Amino acid sequence: MFNKILIANRGEIACRVIKTAKQMGIRTVAVYSDADRTARHVTLADEAIHIGSSPSSDSYLVGERIVNAALKTGAQAIHPGYGFLSENADFAQACADNDLVFIGPPINAIKAMGSKSAAKNIMSDADVPLVPGYHGDDQNPALIKQAADDMGYPVLLKAVAGGGGKGMRQVWSSDEFEQALNEAKRESMASFGNDDMLVEKYLTQPRHIEVQVFCDQHGNGVYLFERDCSVQRRHQKVVEEAPAPNITQEQREAMGETAVRAAQAIEYEGAGTVEFLFDSDGSFYFMEMNTRLQVEHPVTEMITGQDLVQWQLQVASGETLPLEQQQLSIHGHAFEARVYAEDPDNDFLPTTGTLTTLRTPEENDFVRVDTGVVENDEVSPFYDPMIAKLIVWDKDRDHALARTAQALRDYQIHGVTTNLNFLHNIVSCAPFANAELDTGFIEKHADALFNQNTIDLDTALAHAGLYLTLKNHCLVSDDHIKSDPWNSRNAWRMNQANCHRYELQINNQVHSVAIEELRADQGFVVHLNEQAIPAQATLNDKHLSCTLDGHKQKVLVSDNINADEFVIFSEHGSITVQPVQPDCGDEDNTAGANHFVAPMNGTIIEVLVGLNEAVSKDQPIVIMEAMKMQHTMLAPADGMVSELYCQQGDLVDGGTQLLNFEANQTSPTQ
Repeated sequence: MFNKILIANRGEIACRVIKTAKQMGIRTVAVYSDADRTARHVTLADEAIHIGSSPSSDSYLVGERIVNAALKTGAQAIHPGYGFLSENADFAQACADNDLVFIGPPINAIKAMGSKSAAKNIMSDADVPLVPGYHGDDQNPALIKQAADDMGYPVLLKAVAGGGGKGMRQVWSSDEFEQALNEAKRESMASFGNDDMLVEKYLTQPRHIEVQVFCDQHGNGVYLFERDCSVQRRHQKVVEEAPAPNITQEQREAMGETAVRAAQAIEYEGAGTVEFLFDSDGSFYFMEMNTRLQVEHPVTEMITGQDLVQWQLQVASGETLPLEQQQLSIHGHAFEARVYAEDPDNDFLPTTGTLTTLRTPEENDFVRVDTGVVENDEVSPFYDPMIAKLIVWDKDRDHALARTAQALRDYQIHGVTTNLNFLHNIVSCAPFANAELDTGFIEKHADALFNQNTIDLDTALAHAGLYLTLKNHCLVSDDHIKSDPWNSRNAWRMNQANCHRYELQINNQVHSVAIEELRADQGFVVHLNEQAIPAQATLNDKHLSCTLDGHKQKVLVSDNINADEFVIFSEHGSITVQPVQPDCGDEDNTAGANHFVAPMNGTIIEVLVGLNEAVSKDQPIVIMEAMKMQHTMLAPADGMVSELYCQQGDLVDGGTQLLNFEANQTSPTQ
């Protein structure tokens, strides 16, 4: 067994590997970029080496620096985690060239599965069922389009070297194909340095079921059952569960045995995942094989009782698999919800900021949180916006689902917009409870998942008004109430009651609430919608305890991101409140809907139009990249670009105006 390993990754997966290594008595070395100097994985490791500036292309993707860090610190092996260099055959070769063990599969296996088209050819030879499609080397766009036309639409374009939903597009008609192909190739080149594509028939209602396989250096192979990963956005998984619901034991065994056969066809070693599309008639088709540990591996650990990172380290050091197939069994049910810094109601646009409030559910035998951040850490634009993985287990699916819903309510984050409410909507909706799953789940049930908030608005307004009153007008110092009479609690006014009026914006709607202060022993009266509600309230740090008309309640309030908003966390979820400031008539409101601004910090990848160039409605104008995803800005109408403030390669801040667009103008002379 190794004495010291280096983890060539960051965030929660680096922390996850460090945890198991420490339990096994193995010392760990972290690597970090400028942005990660104080990151959690750096703090947890025994040693840490700086490897470059913040962009991953200058740090976590520079294999030479990582290898040198391992040699410098005396590490015997490198664990790549997932993403970055985890499926890079050249990096695995560099490890071998420097007598470092790559904690992953053999180089030839990575190469074989690194190309989706080559992988499908190998799987076909191994009698693994495939989705119909074109996977050839000839990348002539006309040939690829002809294959799609012959197959019939819809089809799915996929980057040959891709993963994580990048370089992937659904195409619903022949007319859309050329633009979709160009976008997919451009995104694939930016993400993987390779724009080769494959196209396959798009199944309209499949489930995404993947099988966890493990092989050792002695020819042994097992499967640790399956995970259902059908709930996705932008082809990226959001909620996963194990085992997959509503499949028979025969289907489970057939997929498991097929997955092991696929792995052994390439002489695989270590942890791998064989992904299948599972159709409504019970048939399944090979999609791809990921030659690494998966993001969602914890649900498999929860139902099998096995530590898959420990298995990786044992296999990489030459040991046999810890268990044989007949010794593995399923116990209970587990869910994983990926907590992201993103706005589900704005097309899942990633968000950045400081985690000014971060409270996780209590961890125990049922609840686990895998994370790489702590309170006051920054979510930067340089990396994937995942904050944590919430993993919940119980004896069966219904009990595990109820625990997951409660744990999501117990998760409290402020400082960035997150998908916590959206995740709760997923696990709470009837179709998910009934396991009516397919890869179009989110689009199909959008009405139940988006812009849904179960918080009682009147109660939220009362909480907000009481909070502002206690914070701004009833402040208490260490041993006495502030002496300023205008801040006192004795209701002193020359001619009227001490009443504080607020205009509060919630969900883009402005509401009025007034809080009347009574004598200190009588509390308050909340005036709301022509109601007068008697109330008592105290504020202790961020905790508001109040009684509204005899109903005692406790909520958490976070406002330290800035002075313009605060968030109320309750058992019903979180809600953002923005006090509305008086309009003094100073604000410049010249910016209209056609004035394009960067939605977040990022890089301008391409400017597709020039000054005074006529464009058509929905024509791509600017492409920018942020948090590993590309965002294409489209013309809102026929018109032209009258001013252009950015160019390819520019780094821009969120809110920066990129161009002026004049709609419905007379077409300029060509």
